[in-house]
Amino acid sequence: MSLKLYRPVPGGLEPNPVEERDWRRRLRSPRWSAARLANPEAQEASPLGAVLLFGGLAAATFVLLVLGYATGFWG
Repeated sequence: MSLKLYRPVPGGLEPNPVEERDWRRRLRSPRWSAARLANPEAQEASPLGAVLLFGGLAAATFVLLVLGYATGFWG
């Protein structure tokens, strides 16, 4: 917890209002009433699938480096 996020008040610490995370809203002008920016072809990845993908890539890279040094390819 830092004072940047919470300001002291007589009863303790009071959090600042949460900033809206939808950055696309800042790209649109409210007077245009533009449609939301959506990609219907995109599929959201599950957190477990993402962890498995990047963990697998990390493991494959590690194995490749170990094999490369063990065979003297990078030695």
